[in-house]
Amino acid sequence: MIWLQFAIVALVACIVTVALVPAARFIAFRINAVDYPSARRVNKIPIARFGGVAMFCGLVAAIAVICIGVNFFGWYFPPQTPLGTRLSYPGVALGMIAIFLVGVADDIWDLKPPVKLAGQIVAASIIAASGLLLDNMHNPFGSGYISFGWIAYPLTVFYLVAFTNIINLIDGLDGLASGITAIAALTIFVFATITMRFNAAFFCVALVGVCIGFLRYNFYPASIFMGDSGALLLGMGLGVVSLFATARSALFVSLFVPIIVAGVPIIDTAAAIIRRLRAHQPIQKADRGHIHHQLLNEGFSQRKTVLIMWGWTAVLAICAIFITEMCGAARIPFALLALGVSAFFIVRLKLLGSVLKHHYNPRPRRHTYYSSDKEDETPREE
Repeated sequence: MIWLQFAIVALVACIVTVALVPAARFIAFRINAVDYPSARRVNKIPIARFGGVAMFCGLVAAIAVICIGVNFFGWYFPPQTPLGTRLSYPGVALGMIAIFLVGVADDIWDLKPPVKLAGQIVAASIIAASGLLLDNMHNPFGSGYISFGWIAYPLTVFYLVAFTNIINLIDGLDGLASGITAIAALTIFVFATITMRFNAAFFCVALVGVCIGFLRYNFYPASIFMGDSGALLLGMGLGVVSLFATARSALFVSLFVPIIVAGVPIIDTAAAIIRRLRAHQPIQKADRGHIHHQLLNEGFSQRKTVLIMWGWTAVLAICAIFITEMCGAARIPFALLALGVSAFFIVRLKLLGSVLKHHYNPRPRRHTYYSSDKEDETPREE
C-alpha cells in the first residue's frame, strides 16, 4: 500500500509540473525573465528561464496530496524524528518558499551574488530553526550519539547552502541539473525506505516527479530553462531530504550517502576552486574547465555529455547504497569503484588544469581581481 502512495505523490508532482510549464513560459516572457542571445550566451533564440515556477507548483501539489492522504486516508507520516524530536514541517515549508522566492527574484532582477547568498542563508536558517538539524551523529567508536550542541545550527545552514549552490552550479546543460537531482533523490529514497524514514521517502518521490516532469521540456533541445528559481529550489530540496533521511541515523556511514550521490557537482565545484587557485586566478573568475565543458571539448554532443554525467552519478548512487548496506570489508570494492570512476574523469578531463600551470602563469596584480570578469556561462546549444 505504501508503494501506491509513493507512486501517487510522484505522479501528481510530475503531471502538475508538465501541465504548468507552458504557463510559466508565458509568464516569463510577460515579465522579461528571459535569456536573450548575446555574446555571453550561446542560445540562438530567447529562452524563458522561469521553469522553477512550474517545479515549485509541482512540489506544492505533491505536498498537498501527502496532507490529504495523511488526514483523510490514513497514510502514515511520522510527526517526529527517530529520537523523538518533533519537527515543524510548516517551518521547513517556509524555508523552501523563501529559497524559491530568492530564485524568482534573481530570475527577474539578476540579484548580486552577496544578496543571493544572504537570501540562501536566511532560507537555510529558517529550516534549521524548524528543528531539522545535523545536531548529532551515531558514535562510530561506541554506543550512543555524539552531540554537536549549538554548532549544529551553523553546520546545518552551511550544509543546506552548500547543497543549494552545487546544484545551481551544475545547471550548465539542458536537463543536467534535473537529471542529477532526480538520480540523487531516487537514491536517497531507496535509503530512506530501507531505514523506514517515510517522511524523507515521500519528499524524495515528490522531487523525482518534479524533475521527470520538467525534463519533458528541458532535455536537449530545451524550450525552457529552470532558472535560479528551479536550481535553488532543487538544491535546497535535495539538502532537506538528505537531512530527513540521514540525520540521527544509527549508521555513521549513512551521513556520507548524500555526499557520495552528489559527487559529480561536488567534484566539479571543488575542481573549479582548486584549478583557479593554482592558476593564480580569483575563484569567481570564469573558465571553461567544468566537467561539461571538457566533455564537449572531447567532441561529445550536448545530449551525450548529459547522459555521461547522469551515468557517472548513477554509478556513485549505486555505490553509495551498497556502502551503507554492506558491512566491514565488503564495502571496500564499492568505495574503490566510486573513487576509481571519479578519479578517471578528473584525470581524463584535466579538471584540475595543467599540473605545472601555476609555474607559467604569473601572479596577477591585485587590481586585476576587480576587473569586469564575466560570470560562468551556461553553455546551451540551441
